[in-house]
Amino acid sequence: MSTTTPDRGRRLRVLHLGKFLPPCPGGIERFLAALMPALRAHGIDCAALVHAGAGAGGARASRRFGSLVVQSPVLATTAFTPVSPAWPWQLRTLIRRWRPRLLHLHLPNPSAFWALILPSARRLPWVVHWHADVPVDAMDWRLRLLYRLYRPLETAVLRRARTIIATSRAYADSSAPLSPWRDKVVVHPLGLPDRPQARPAPELWPEGAGLRLLFVGRFSYYKGLEHLVAAMAQLPGDVHLLLIGDGEGRPATERQIQGLGLQQRVRLLGSCDDDTLERALAGADLLCLPSVERSEAFGLVLLEAMRAGTACLATAVPGSGMAEVVGDEAGVIVKPGQAGARAQAILTLAHRRERLAGMGQAGRRRFLERFHIDAVAAEIATTLHDLA
Repeated sequence: MSTTTPDRGRRLRVLHLGKFLPPCPGGIERFLAALMPALRAHGIDCAALVHAGAGAGGARASRRFGSLVVQSPVLATTAFTPVSPAWPWQLRTLIRRWRPRLLHLHLPNPSAFWALILPSARRLPWVVHWHADVPVDAMDWRLRLLYRLYRPLETAVLRRARTIIATSRAYADSSAPLSPWRDKVVVHPLGLPDRPQARPAPELWPEGAGLRLLFVGRFSYYKGLEHLVAAMAQLPGDVHLLLIGDGEGRPATERQIQGLGLQQRVRLLGSCDDDTLERALAGADLLCLPSVERSEAFGLVLLEAMRAGTACLATAVPGSGMAEVVGDEAGVIVKPGQAGARAQAILTLAHRRERLAGMGQAGRRRFLERFHIDAVAAEIATTLHDLA
């Protein structure tokens, strides 16, 4: 656990430009909500400009997560991008009234590009938090055309940034957009606060389940859920899988479950509240993250499982940070896809329950030592103080 940063003069004011904040779902959103209050112990006061979530109405300024948060109203969403005409005006107003000494841009987020044309923003030093590349190869042709407009702006922001924060060494080294700027890339992982251990909820799985598997996340193309469901068809009948989340890929997952006759062994819970999620993580024997592409840049759900003391099964996607998060002791890493290899790994763990328990304990220790938000904030605070 880190100690408080020594006094380095007056407190540093940092303005974060993010996409959303909780209760909007997402790993980047949860991380930013945890980071801002944690930075206070290191002489940094934060404010954030983000988009308003669905149903939030007009612009709002409030005190949340220990910080001033301004939510910019969203007129529409185009190509997965919130369109907020008020954003540049609110950014200029925040800079003038709150007087930050540093801008912290969390990308991808096209709204952050407004900083390129505002003189008040350009006068400040910038740090770019590179959470993920834009997945160009997965786009349809219309989105690829739009990316031709996005890419020059992305490059201009990276050129303007004093420092670029990547969340893992693997992702930093494999990112094509970051390759010209590797001399100013530093690596700081994502982190979360600790929380009291939740009461396990074995009732979320059928009575008599021999091994309780859990998936948490968006039902999206890059999550590789089809390989996890296919692996279930190769496992004994006492292995049960709980799926938490929702998304555009859910109908295909439901069809696959029905086609394989797995309705009694694979349950779709849908989205749930934080308390249910924590109890599910505490009750699971193994958290499965079967992602198949670098769009899974880090895998914050792995930290949630490690925090709960639950072993992890993740994939060795080249260029993703998942393997770095799990390490050598907190779980098992398998090749992406390959339902048979995944099934064999799960079956091996089912017969070695003491190893599963040991992985969970090792993951809990790894979370506290490496990924607790206090430790992560201490690293990031040093980078921010050096820039101001």
